[in-house]
Amino acid sequence: MKTGRRKNRIEALQILFQLDLNQDLSTQKALNHFQEFYSLEKNTLDEFTHRLVLGVTEKLSEIDTLLKKASENWRPERMAAVDRNALRLGVYEILFCDDIPATVSINEMIEVSKQFGSESSPSFINGILDKIRQLHPNPNKAK
Repeated sequence: MKTGRRKNRIEALQILFQLDLNQDLSTQKALNHFQEFYSLEKNTLDEFTHRLVLGVTEKLSEIDTLLKKASENWRPERMAAVDRNALRLGVYEILFCDDIPATVSINEMIEVSKQFGSESSPSFINGILDKIRQLHPNPNKAK
Protein backbone atom coordinates (compact mmCIF):
# COMPACT_ATOMS: atom_id res chain seq x y z
CA MET A 1 0.00 0.00 0.00
CA LYS A 2 1.30 3.44 -0.91
CA THR A 3 1.50 6.00 1.83
CA GLY A 4 0.48 9.56 1.08
CA ARG A 5 4.06 10.72 0.88
CA ARG A 6 5.09 7.77 -1.28
CA LYS A 7 2.29 8.69 -3.69
CA ASN A 8 3.64 12.27 -3.69
CA ARG A 9 7.16 11.02 -4.40
CA ILE A 10 5.89 8.89 -7.28
CA GLU A 11 4.01 11.87 -8.72
CA ALA A 12 7.12 14.05 -8.34
CA LEU A 13 9.23 11.38 -10.05
CA GLN A 14 6.79 11.23 -12.95
CA ILE A 15 6.78 15.02 -13.34
CA LEU A 16 10.58 15.23 -13.13
CA PHE A 17 10.85 12.42 -15.67
CA GLN A 18 8.57 14.39 -18.01
CA LEU A 19 10.68 17.54 -17.52
CA ASP A 20 13.89 15.58 -18.07
CA LEU A 21 12.72 14.19 -21.40
CA ASN A 22 11.09 17.44 -22.58
CA GLN A 23 13.47 20.21 -21.57
CA ASP A 24 11.44 22.86 -23.42
CA LEU A 25 8.64 22.33 -20.90
CA SER A 26 8.48 24.71 -17.95
CA THR A 27 8.14 23.34 -14.45
CA GLN A 28 4.78 25.03 -13.99
CA LYS A 29 3.42 23.64 -17.28
CA ALA A 30 4.59 20.15 -16.30
CA LEU A 31 2.88 20.46 -12.91
CA ASN A 32 -0.32 21.73 -14.52
CA HIS A 33 -0.29 19.01 -17.20
CA PHE A 34 0.22 16.25 -14.65
CA GLN A 35 -2.44 17.69 -12.38
CA GLU A 36 -4.98 17.88 -15.21
CA PHE A 37 -4.35 14.56 -16.92
CA TYR A 38 -2.64 12.17 -14.51
CA SER A 39 -3.41 13.11 -10.93
CA LEU A 40 -5.62 10.60 -9.16
CA GLU A 41 -7.49 13.44 -7.50
CA LYS A 42 -8.16 15.51 -10.62
CA ASN A 43 -7.05 19.11 -10.48
CA THR A 44 -5.15 18.76 -7.20
CA LEU A 45 -1.56 18.05 -6.43
CA ASP A 46 -0.42 17.83 -2.86
CA GLU A 47 1.84 20.55 -1.45
CA PHE A 48 4.57 17.96 -0.86
CA THR A 49 4.59 17.00 -4.56
CA HIS A 50 4.95 20.68 -5.47
CA ARG A 51 7.69 21.13 -2.88
CA LEU A 52 9.70 18.23 -4.30
CA VAL A 53 9.34 19.18 -7.97
CA LEU A 54 10.03 22.87 -7.44
CA GLY A 55 12.92 22.12 -5.09
CA VAL A 56 14.62 19.66 -7.43
CA THR A 57 14.24 21.94 -10.45
CA GLU A 58 15.53 24.95 -8.49
CA LYS A 59 18.59 23.05 -7.19
CA LEU A 60 19.12 20.86 -10.27
CA SER A 61 22.64 21.95 -11.20
CA GLU A 62 23.83 21.65 -7.59
CA ILE A 63 22.20 18.22 -7.27
CA ASP A 64 23.71 16.97 -10.54
CA THR A 65 27.16 18.20 -9.49
CA LEU A 66 26.86 16.19 -6.27
CA LEU A 67 25.65 13.14 -8.20
CA LYS A 68 28.69 13.34 -10.50
CA LYS A 69 31.01 13.36 -7.49
CA ALA A 70 29.21 10.55 -5.65
CA SER A 71 28.58 8.22 -8.58
CA GLU A 72 32.03 7.25 -9.73
CA ASN A 73 32.11 6.58 -13.48
CA TRP A 74 28.44 7.49 -13.90
CA ARG A 75 27.58 10.98 -15.10
CA PRO A 76 23.90 11.79 -14.52
CA GLU A 77 23.26 12.14 -18.26
CA ARG A 78 24.40 8.52 -18.76
CA MET A 79 22.12 7.11 -16.05
CA ALA A 80 18.73 5.66 -16.83
CA ALA A 81 16.18 8.49 -16.70
CA VAL A 82 14.19 6.85 -13.89
CA ASP A 83 17.32 6.30 -11.78
CA ARG A 84 18.60 9.81 -12.46
CA ASN A 85 15.35 11.42 -11.34
CA ALA A 86 14.91 9.16 -8.31
CA LEU A 87 18.44 10.11 -7.29
CA ARG A 88 17.67 13.79 -7.80
CA LEU A 89 14.63 13.46 -5.56
CA GLY A 90 16.61 11.60 -2.93
CA VAL A 91 19.47 14.09 -2.95
CA TYR A 92 17.03 16.98 -2.67
CA GLU A 93 15.34 15.40 0.35
CA ILE A 94 18.65 14.49 2.02
CA LEU A 95 20.18 17.94 1.60
CA PHE A 96 17.26 20.34 1.71
CA CYS A 97 14.38 18.72 3.63
CA ASP A 98 15.49 18.87 7.25
CA ASP A 99 12.13 17.51 8.40
CA ILE A 100 12.69 14.16 6.64
CA PRO A 101 15.31 11.75 8.03
CA ALA A 102 17.92 10.79 5.42
CA THR A 103 17.23 7.09 6.00
CA VAL A 104 13.56 7.64 5.17
CA SER A 105 14.47 9.45 1.94
CA ILE A 106 16.86 6.68 0.93
CA ASN A 107 14.37 3.91 1.72
CA GLU A 108 11.58 5.68 -0.14
CA MET A 109 13.70 6.11 -3.27
CA ILE A 110 14.69 2.43 -3.09
CA GLU A 111 11.00 1.45 -2.94
CA VAL A 112 10.04 3.80 -5.77
CA SER A 113 12.90 2.46 -7.90
CA LYS A 114 11.67 -1.10 -7.35
CA GLN A 115 8.40 -0.07 -8.96
CA PHE A 116 9.74 2.06 -11.83
CA GLY A 117 13.41 1.20 -12.33
CA SER A 118 15.37 -1.82 -13.47
CA GLU A 119 16.37 -4.82 -11.39
CA SER A 120 19.65 -3.13 -10.46
CA SER A 121 18.10 0.28 -9.67
CA PRO A 122 17.48 -0.24 -5.94
CA SER A 123 21.09 -1.15 -5.10
CA PHE A 124 22.46 1.57 -7.42
CA ILE A 125 20.25 4.23 -5.80
CA ASN A 126 20.97 2.97 -2.28
CA GLY A 127 24.72 3.14 -2.80
CA ILE A 128 24.78 6.65 -4.24
CA LEU A 129 22.28 8.18 -1.81
CA ASP A 130 24.01 6.62 1.19
CA LYS A 131 27.34 8.00 -0.02
CA ILE A 132 25.81 11.48 -0.36
CA ARG A 133 24.32 11.16 3.13
CA GLN A 134 27.75 10.31 4.52
CA LEU A 135 29.56 13.06 2.59
CA HIS A 136 27.07 15.74 3.62
CA PRO A 137 26.08 15.18 7.26
CA ASN A 138 23.41 17.57 8.48
CA PRO A 139 23.15 18.10 12.25
CA ASN A 140 19.75 19.80 11.78
CA LYS A 141 18.28 16.76 10.05
CA ALA A 142 15.36 14.94 11.64
CA LYS A 143 16.36 11.57 13.10
